[in-house]
Amino acid sequence: MPKPTAAELAAARVKTIPDVVAPGLSVLFCGINPGLYSAATGHHFARPGNRFWPALHRSGFTPRLLHPSEQDELLTYGLGVTNIVARASARADELTRDELRAGARKLTALVSRYAPAVVAVVGISAYRTAFDRPKARMGEQEERIAGARLWVLPNPSGLNAHYQAPALAEAFRELRDAVG
Repeated sequence: MPKPTAAELAAARVKTIPDVVAPGLSVLFCGINPGLYSAATGHHFARPGNRFWPALHRSGFTPRLLHPSEQDELLTYGLGVTNIVARASARADELTRDELRAGARKLTALVSRYAPAVVAVVGISAYRTAFDRPKARMGEQEERIAGARLWVLPNPSGLNAHYQAPALAEAFRELRDAVG
């Protein structure tokens, strides 16, 4: 897959990425919002250096490392992916508090419709803002979203230096072990 050009990245600001979702998933992963690279390619977590796909594989969610262009294969493993906010941006900190809170409401409606067993939000800062939980910690949360268990995972972006690849995979593995 060719790397997006500067013009394609600029044009991606008005694009969205379709959800990869189906009824009754084991886990619905929820990113913050698509980056420009992802929006330009039409694939979730597509930027080289993003560690979402390696973390899924290393934690045992997928039997092999999937390429972002294979995102629809997630459904065969009982997994899906969506975002809190649909609009693309260069960085997640470009999103407003109102956008994140509106995204939380849309996510709740999506979860009501498709009824995954677990919703896993990747990005604690966005989760805290979107769901008004300023003291939330990583891992399983006490509250639920439309009946689904709720889990918060570290942001897999390569910019998140707090979590190196092994620690990120371990956080994903804890979720995998919890869902069986």
